[in-house]
Amino acid sequence: MINRDISSRLAAGHGRRVTQLAEAAARWGGQVPDDPGITELADLLEAAARVPDRPGGPGHTTRALLAGAVEDLRAAARLGGLLPAVTLWHLQRAIDQEHTAHQQHTVPAPRQARGR
Repeated sequence: MINRDISSRLAAGHGRRVTQLAEAAARWGGQVPDDPGITELADLLEAAARVPDRPGGPGHTTRALLAGAVEDLRAAARLGGLLPAVTLWHLQRAIDQEHTAHQQHTVPAPRQARGR
């Protein structure tokens, strides 16, 4: 009975995280298919990491965070259903990195004071 409860909770967590990552990929301009797989989401975020920097933007940090999210997604895809708790950890880590990248990408860089 306990194993069934844990399995259902892990499956629900997996579904929520995949949905969050699909929404994130769409925010970065990806064409997310219906019912995307983890590898497809990794491909979409990897494409987003190749987008040119905005002038004055945090560019490198954003790309590095997205690359980290892609690495975690690829790790989760490799694990498949073998270690559900570890897979969820990788999915959550990808969400956290993408969220930070998105915040840095959308917050304007501070303007430097002009010399007088």
